[in-house]
Amino acid sequence: MSELVLAEREPPIATVLLNRPKQLNALSDELMEQLVAALEELDRDEDVRCIVLGGSERAFAAGADIGELARASAVELYYARRVERWDAIRNLWTPLVAAVSGFCLGGGCELALSCDIVVASESARFGQPETGLGIIPGAGGTQRWARAVGKAVAMDVVLSGRLLTAREALAAGLVSRVVAREAWLEEAERVAHDVASKGPVATRLAKEAVDRAWETTLQLGLEYERRLLYLAFASEDAREGLQAFVDKRAPDFKAR
Repeated sequence: MSELVLAEREPPIATVLLNRPKQLNALSDELMEQLVAALEELDRDEDVRCIVLGGSERAFAAGADIGELARASAVELYYARRVERWDAIRNLWTPLVAAVSGFCLGGGCELALSCDIVVASESARFGQPETGLGIIPGAGGTQRWARAVGKAVAMDVVLSGRLLTAREALAAGLVSRVVAREAWLEEAERVAHDVASKGPVATRLAKEAVDRAWETTLQLGLEYERRLLYLAFASEDAREGLQAFVDKRAPDFKAR
C-alpha cells in the first residue's frame, strides 16, 4: 500500500498526517484503513499519551472519496462497514487532537469531530456538503453537529451547505481554539504536550466522563463521573500527583 498516512512518534506525543495532497486528503477506503491501523497501534503504545491528527495546510480532509462512493452499491457500503471506522477512532483511549487547516468537509469534518480537541487555523472552513450530492452525512455529521452547535446552526450547515469559518466554528462551539494560519500544526502539538503532561490515567477517565456527558442525562452523568473519580483516586498516579503538589515538585506519572 502507498503511504496515505504518515505517523511520527515522539513520546510523549505522536503526530499522524493524512497524505493524499492531490485529492485534498479525500478519505478513500484505503486511507481510512491505514489511518485506523496507525491510530490503534499508537493507542496501544504506553509511551504515547496524546496523538495529533492533521492533514496539510490546504486541507485537513475535503470529504469522502466521491469516486468510490459513486461506484458502490448500498449493500457494498453496508458490508464494508465503512462508517464504523469513525467509531473506531472515537473509541480510542488516547486523547486525540485535530490540527485543522483549510478545507474540513463532509467525512473530513466528521473525522475532526471524532477527535477530543480541535485546533483550527484561521484558514479552516467547516461544512457538510453531502445534500448537494443527494446523500446525507453518515459518519456522525448530523448528530455531532447538533450536539456541538445546536439545532439551528446544524440545520443551516447540513441543509444549505453553508461553510463555517474558523471564527464562526469557535463561536458556535465546534472547535476548541483558533490559531494563526501558519501555526496550525505547531499549536496542536503544543496542546498535545500539555495534555500528555497530565496524569495518563486521569486524562483517559476524564475524556470518558466528558464523552458520557454528551450521551446521557445530567444525573446519570454525575453518578458516572463520581465512579470515575474514585477509580482515578485509586491509581498510583493520583498518589504521585497529590504528593508532588505537597512537595512542590513536578509529578512523575507512570500511567498506573
